[in-house]
Amino acid sequence: MRIGSLELKSNLFLSPLAGYTNLPFRLALRELGGLDLCTTDLVNARSLLEQNPKALKLIETTPADAPLAVQLFGSVPEEMRDAAVVLEARGLASVDINMGCPVRKVCRVGGGSAMMTELDRTAALVRGMVDAVKIPVTAKMRLGWDEENLSAPELARALEDVGVAAIFVHGRTREQGFGGRVNLAGIRAVVGAVKSVPVIGNGDITTPEAARLMLDETGCAGVSIGRGAFYNPWIFRHTREFLDTGTQPPEPLFSERLRVMTRHLDLMVEVFGEAHGCRMFRKVGPWYAKRFGPAAEFNKRIVLLSRRAEFEEILTAYLRWRAPFVDEHGELLARHRLAPMVASFMREEPAVARREAIPVPKGPVEVW
Repeated sequence: MRIGSLELKSNLFLSPLAGYTNLPFRLALRELGGLDLCTTDLVNARSLLEQNPKALKLIETTPADAPLAVQLFGSVPEEMRDAAVVLEARGLASVDINMGCPVRKVCRVGGGSAMMTELDRTAALVRGMVDAVKIPVTAKMRLGWDEENLSAPELARALEDVGVAAIFVHGRTREQGFGGRVNLAGIRAVVGAVKSVPVIGNGDITTPEAARLMLDETGCAGVSIGRGAFYNPWIFRHTREFLDTGTQPPEPLFSERLRVMTRHLDLMVEVFGEAHGCRMFRKVGPWYAKRFGPAAEFNKRIVLLSRRAEFEEILTAYLRWRAPFVDEHGELLARHRLAPMVASFMREEPAVARREAIPVPKGPVEVW
């Protein structure tokens, strides 16, 4: 797949999740396979130009984290243009413009979803960025501000005219937030509105079957996965195999889940330091545990994690507590009363999503 001058090995993308798609998470996902272009948390263009330490930490990367796009938000054309130039000079592969964030504090300054309400002004801002850099400039949008203002197709045409390299579209309106179901027909309308620029669909991709459905129903060129990746870090590898072969790979064993979780923690400590990395992992550990089966004993301690050595103590105690319920491979015994429920929860079914919705993780912003 191509996005402007960028040639990619996969049409599966990692969506930005504020507070979650940091360098450790991206590296952990890349090591599992199936993923190529990732996008950072949204970064304030002005903060980046001012070299704010928090903004610089958000764009931190390594050679193993390539190709990488940085998602910018802002509404001042000169700031967005200059921030794109800075990112190009730093060797980033692409710049993504946030036009979909529904958070009030982003919208009230003219960024995020507010950019979908002033098409001419937004197109002029994007043209300035495209003209200033050689790397691809992409845009992430929603279907519109609300059901009465589904401006995405019209905005997509305007952005294609000013040279945007790709359009990522979340199949919900700003008013919806993350409620309800993704509107595949709305994404299909955006695909039909442009001539040649690739459109990447986003929303409710929690299984390989859901990715296949979105590709088939909308005609989009690829899919971008956010919450589904946090719920299941193997989703990119599994989806790639399903799209290529039509077969579903087996679920990771419990031992593999522990290995990846531990690797994720080690990367957090490496990038953020032991104290901060462990604190950040307090909201990560319970997401891995959602697929462990009975995990109350693990969860009540992992949310208090403060040292790397303490993680080993928590894990050892949890494995000892869990031992009566599992076989020699660590898998839940069929005779245990929770086994059918856990098996049902783990099984991937051909639908947009088995669950009504994956909850939005808490982060530095209330809704990302």
